[in-house]
Order: sequence, then C-alpha cells, then structure tokens
Amino acid sequence: MAMSAGAPLGAAREAGAPTQEWRDTKRYAWLLGAIIPMVPVMAWGLVRLTGLDAFWFFGPLFVFGVIPLIDLLVGIDPNNPPDEVIEQLENDRYYRWVTYAFIPLQYAVFVWTCWMLGQPQYDWVDKLGMALSVGMVAGIAINTAHELGHKKESHERWFARICLAQTAYGHFYIEHNRGHHVRVATPEDPASSRMGETIWGFLPRTMAGSLRSAWGLETKRFARLGRSPWTLRNDVLNAWAMTAVLWGSMVALFGAELLPFLVVQALVGIWLLESVNFLEHYGMKRQKNEKGRYERVNPSHSWNSNNIGTNVLLYHLQRHSDHHANPTRRYQALRDFPEAPVLPTGYAGMIVLTWVPAVWRKVMDPRVVAHYDGDLTRVNLQPRKAEKYLARYGTRASSERAA
Repeated sequence: MAMSAGAPLGAAREAGAPTQEWRDTKRYAWLLGAIIPMVPVMAWGLVRLTGLDAFWFFGPLFVFGVIPLIDLLVGIDPNNPPDEVIEQLENDRYYRWVTYAFIPLQYAVFVWTCWMLGQPQYDWVDKLGMALSVGMVAGIAINTAHELGHKKESHERWFARICLAQTAYGHFYIEHNRGHHVRVATPEDPASSRMGETIWGFLPRTMAGSLRSAWGLETKRFARLGRSPWTLRNDVLNAWAMTAVLWGSMVALFGAELLPFLVVQALVGIWLLESVNFLEHYGMKRQKNEKGRYERVNPSHSWNSNNIGTNVLLYHLQRHSDHHANPTRRYQALRDFPEAPVLPTGYAGMIVLTWVPAVWRKVMDPRVVAHYDGDLTRVNLQPRKAEKYLARYGTRASSERAA
C-alpha cells in the first residue's frame, strides 16, 4: 500500500548518494478505525437483513471474533519509520484528523443507540445486546482518549475527556498520564498486572487503585496551590460532571429505563480498557538501582505486538514500549524494539485467553520466566502466589543458569 501521492515523508540523503524513500504502508489503513464506532449500526443492519435478534450482540463478536481472525489472516508488520522521518511524520496533520474523526462518530452512534434503547418494541435481551455493542465502542473510545490525552495541544486533551465521558471513566486521564507512566511495571502501580494474577482479581484492584491514585494526585495538586480539591477545577470532578450531563441528557430525552443500560455499556467499556492494561505489563518489573530507585522505563517493560489488524484499529497501542519511552509521540511514529517481549497474537485474541486463567497462565507464564532468564526475583509476582511460583520455577531456573 503506497503512502501518499505527494512527496515521501523522508529520505536518507548524502552527497552523491541515491535517495532512499520510506513510505507508511498503513497510511490509509488507519481510516479503518472509523469502523469501530459503526459496530452498533452494523448490528442493527444485520438484524434487519437476517431477522436474527442475536445480531444485537454483534459488538462482542466483532471485537473478539472478527478482529483476532483478521490478525491471523493479515499477519504482522514489524517495519519501523527511520529516525530521520519521525518529526515530519508526526507533523503530518492527516493522522490527527483520523483520530479526531472517531469522536463525532462515537457520539452520533451513542445517541442513536440511546434512542434505540428507548424504543418499546425491543425486549430487554435485545437492549442488552445493544448495550454490549455500544460498550465495545466505549472501550475502544478510551483508547482514542489515551492517544489524544498524551498530546501537548490543549484541544486534544479536551477531546480525550469528551471520549471518556461515555464510560464515566474520566479519572483515567489523570491517573494514566501522571500515575501509571510514573509507576509502570512496579508493584506500586495498580495498572500493572502481576504474574499469577487473574483478570478477575486484577479488575477490582486496578479500578479502585486507579481512582484512589487520580483523586490523590488532584488533591496534592490543589494542596500545592493552597486550595480545596472540592471544586470543578478538579479534573476528577469535572470529568464526572461531563458524564452526569451526558447521561442526564440521554435519560431526559429517551426515558429513565435507559439508565441500567448506560451503566452496562460503561462497565463493558471499562472492562475492555482494563483487560488491555492487564496484557500490557503482565509480570514486568523495573529493577531498583543501588540508591533504591527504579530504573528508567525501557522497551523490555511492556508486551508488544505487531499484528496489523489490532494495531490499525487501536492506533498502534500494541507498540507499547515506544509509547512509554516517548509518551507524547503520535501513534503513526511509534516503533517496535527487538528487546521488547512479544505477545503470541494481538490484544483482541489475548483478551479471550484471560477469560480462562489456566489457559492464560499456560501461555504467558513461561514467556515471563523466559524474558527474565528464569530469575523470578526480577518478576512482578502476585504476593500470595510468590512461594508457589518460586517452588515451581526457582530451583529449575537456578540449576539451568548454573549449567
């Protein structure tokens, strides 16, 4: 796939040397991200076309069935933009408008789904399917918020907050940027999962811990200003206010029976986000130096994936190592690193594995152990399972290292 009809983004030039062009082979593929907000509309179309009400649940089927299949069929793309084109690539505003376009589509379909949920001809099973499908959109919208919330431009940070209002998870904007990126791959980070932890144990820990962290960060910010945190200038409170206005408007327009389905779609979106968090740093741990401080984040502290399907739909989120090394870097310029540990498939397929902890552990635990050369003292272990893991891997790993 050619990058564009215009001039190439970059070239390595030397006197008398031929120009070597680099082209973004995924340039127009990024537009496929617009498919995600349309999933509930696709569900409606399939119901109308086939007469099968089961298609109201098309959203989960698309995310956990179609996307993993695309990953398997399309394969991987390990190609990186060279250093000399990074700046020009980031300044290409086309890529920004690709992410901006997600937001009006997200909200147009959200309002349309709320209208559908208020229609009396649909039973509660149909409406549950609608809520789950729009919840898939809400969860991936949090990823759009993630991409925009790291940027320096104030309007992009506001766009991030707008994306988050649908799920009532606006505190993610604070905790992720000022909490997770500071504590990533440490036992202190509620958003970094531990080896031996299940997704079902991780969810309450990360949800409660992230909220506490966000409130604590804002409280400290206002303390430095000598002010009370109980103000709408507090980014936790104004995020919740945005959700209250949005949900209140939908209930006022389409009826109070909408409220439980709003809660369902928000929980689905949050679950999808935190499932991704669970994947990204499972078992990863930054080591402490002689001063007792954690080492700087490097590519070895995040699980990566180059599966094209999920990467295109999630704006290169799976190139997570470069994101942590360069948080403000735009998605199109993120690179893969050979030292980063690699997931066996894309995020969508890996989330399915988390549903059965025994399967997840069978696939991922040996990879964590291998990544740390069998030294479990360097792994972020679930505390109550540490002895079990050390007994299972420790002796064998020590003997292998000695040999």
